[in-house]
Amino acid sequence: MNSPSVAKLRVLFVDDESPIRDVMKLELPRMGHDATICEDGASALKALDKNTFDAAIIDLRMPGLSGWDVVDHIKQVSPDTEIIISTGHGSMEAAIQALRKGAYDFIPKPCKLVSIANVLKRVAEKRAMVNKTIALENRLKAAEGTCRLVGDTPEMQQVKAMISKIAPTDSAVLILGETGTGKELVARRIHEESKRAHMPFVPVNCGALAENLVESEFFGHRKGAFTGADTPRKGLFEVANGGTLFLDELGELDKNMQVKLLRFLESGEVRRVGENESFHVDVRIVCATNRQLEDMVKEGTFREDLFFRVNTFEVKLPSLRQRREDIPLLALNLIKRFLKRPDVPASLISPEAMEKLQAHVWTGNVRELANAIEHAVILSGGQTIFPEHLPTSVTNRVSATLPQQPIPQPVVLAPPVEEIKTLRQVEQEVILASLERNDGDKPQTARELGIALKTLYNKLNQYEAQGHSIAG
Repeated sequence: MNSPSVAKLRVLFVDDESPIRDVMKLELPRMGHDATICEDGASALKALDKNTFDAAIIDLRMPGLSGWDVVDHIKQVSPDTEIIISTGHGSMEAAIQALRKGAYDFIPKPCKLVSIANVLKRVAEKRAMVNKTIALENRLKAAEGTCRLVGDTPEMQQVKAMISKIAPTDSAVLILGETGTGKELVARRIHEESKRAHMPFVPVNCGALAENLVESEFFGHRKGAFTGADTPRKGLFEVANGGTLFLDELGELDKNMQVKLLRFLESGEVRRVGENESFHVDVRIVCATNRQLEDMVKEGTFREDLFFRVNTFEVKLPSLRQRREDIPLLALNLIKRFLKRPDVPASLISPEAMEKLQAHVWTGNVRELANAIEHAVILSGGQTIFPEHLPTSVTNRVSATLPQQPIPQPVVLAPPVEEIKTLRQVEQEVILASLERNDGDKPQTARELGIALKTLYNKLNQYEAQGHSIAG
């Protein structure tokens, strides 16, 4: 029964019947596994205190310490060991109890060798998949590093201190800050410092979801629930089960979805579109927005009860303009990221280039700085960065120091007779001019105009359909 395709496992076999132990001393090695055979619960506990096992096959009914005692000990000292219950007395009730205790499988006595071989094969395949996942995560961490907040200013120290306090809890968190300040980075840091760090972190941009598919994206759907639902789909809440769901641009959710989100926060239950039964998921909610939710509550566009639900703790991120002292440290860390180097010397940025970086206003915050550094790294070929390697938006001191002042346009006197523009034409000109002024940054444009991001997208789609070229 030895199979070279099956990975070798370290197997603990516990049974008080001598003939069975004698058989397994021979057969487990023939299956390709290392076997430790124990005659009772006490000897099994000693073996567990000395070695780590991939799988444990345990008889429930034994004199002295029972199989249940061995199971409980495994859960304490080696939670990754897969437990396989073997008993001639348990029937279905024992099987259910074993599975509830976290057993991997249940084999009734008399045990067939083929059944043992098959269940150990499944254990080996599962562990191989886990190992592949761990290896992939390690490679990603080596390439990208862990999520790290860069900055030593008092403002950033305050943010870090707040994260350290709230991360270990399961409380809802609302992250506030301008576009590009790193709200998702803070959400990931909260997740990584929480007890959920080994579970999924699922980010979703609420403003980018199609309005007619938001509920399906969040809660999933069954096959045939609506036109185009050709296959069943898990929702984001279900995907994030056990972990953290990050809802960015929370203020873009319509009132209908606000009600559904509130219902989940109150019950912990989700229901797929097209299904009648709800089910429970364990998800921590972290939200972020660059909008003033309190003003939206007053305007009636955001539910007050939802605002209080998501705002148990509030983290306010400073703009880059408020922490200019962090610019040199941020710039060097961004260079390290783009060059994929563990460290770079401060001399890689010339004093003249650093002066330009610190003089710029950075209306796009750290995101704009990252784009500028990437631009400079590419043009410099990974060598010392000089002012000529930086984007012209950074080196142009006029635009940098006066970002709020549009360049004066020459006054053109209208002819005596001029066609009167419609309100729609004026609106279109204002929107497109604002978009161009913000270099295609749609969230910034929406804030400047005082309209919802979704409304801006709808307007731009209309203009594109009319043949206009849209920036960004």
